[in-house]
Amino acid sequence: MTKEETAIKATYFSIAGNISLALLKGAAGIFGNSYALVADAIESTADIFASGLVLLGLKYANRPADANHPYGHGRIEPLVTFLVVGFLITSATIIGYESIQNIGTPHALPRAWTLAVLAGIIVWKEISFRTVMKKAVETNSSSLKADAWHHRSDAVTSIAAFIGISIALVLGKGYEAADDWAALFAAGFILYNSYLIFRPALGEILDEHVYDDLVAEIRAVAQQVQGVLGTEKCFIRKAGMQYHVDLHANVSGDISVRQGHDIAHHLQNTLRAKLPQLGNILIHVEPQE
Repeated sequence: MTKEETAIKATYFSIAGNISLALLKGAAGIFGNSYALVADAIESTADIFASGLVLLGLKYANRPADANHPYGHGRIEPLVTFLVVGFLITSATIIGYESIQNIGTPHALPRAWTLAVLAGIIVWKEISFRTVMKKAVETNSSSLKADAWHHRSDAVTSIAAFIGISIALVLGKGYEAADDWAALFAAGFILYNSYLIFRPALGEILDEHVYDDLVAEIRAVAQQVQGVLGTEKCFIRKAGMQYHVDLHANVSGDISVRQGHDIAHHLQNTLRAKLPQLGNILIHVEPQE
């Protein structure tokens, strides 16, 4: 299975899970008198659309390079991540506003059985986070990482709801708002997590250099190629699941242009074979006296 197929399969997993949980949370929140669960359902509903965007982005990013996009279509991934962050911020704002409204409104205590529902949701969401994050790391997909953090956000909001409902049930009348305070805390956590997702995607769009480990690998591989005496500049930019490289390689100044050209091609082929995550590789030959 290719990286693209792995990422797409993980996204289908997210969509199916979010649909099921949105329905479960919504029903449990309404019949169990828990706004924290309703807030959780709102986030899961937003997650459905966010995961759908990730799926569309991954499929578009998987298109081969063409005349208009010589580096491929991978840059769609951070753009989709920005949209996903927008969904997170919107859901956090709605949850926060409704929580504040409900804090001052008298309402019944949540039902005790909602705790059992939340416990199951927390376990499932943590499993989902670890599953999707593992696939995101394997495929180098920024949008899939954002999707994974959605699951972690969901787990944390469910933990907050569990704590809020527990306080309301244990302390009884007069503490009904603990459920709403839990939802407000969850909204704040979602906003914070939105920044953590947004920041690396912005760096990807701006070609921020954060790939020192990969640069070290590239230099080590280059040193193994016959005719390469050393390396100088090495620039990397990420697009989708691939890394595009500009590398300056030192060769003897006494060899012919053709020999330098052949060494550069040999270096390109070696890098692609040993580091399959690399996309376009541009080798600039520097004479070393």
